[in-house]
Amino acid sequence: MEIVKPAHVQELISSFANKDVYIHLETTNGSYASHFNEGFLNAGAFIRNIKIQFELGKLVGDSPHRVGLKLPTGWIYAQGITHYTVDELGRLLLAGLDHEGKLSVALHISETPFPN
Repeated sequence: MEIVKPAHVQELISSFANKDVYIHLETTNGSYASHFNEGFLNAGAFIRNIKIQFELGKLVGDSPHRVGLKLPTGWIYAQGITHYTVDELGRLLLAGLDHEGKLSVALHISETPFPN
């Protein structure tokens, strides 16, 4: 993955607008963190293969960035994006990695479903 280049990532996000796409959105603060600190609250969220059509996608802010996808009835957003890549299947994979390189947030956009 590469560090976000705002203009390029904005172009990539916009290329998916007004199309049927599948979203993978995941947040985590470390699934095993509570093993090291019993008082630590482990929280996260996960959605996969939700089919949407967004009318506007925006990358905003300095790193770490926020990506918002505007739907007719609301928004999907991911805060903390630092890295990106486009894989061999043309899927846009956005990630927020912490100072140790561990995943904190992922937002993936694809014209085809993600594997289960």
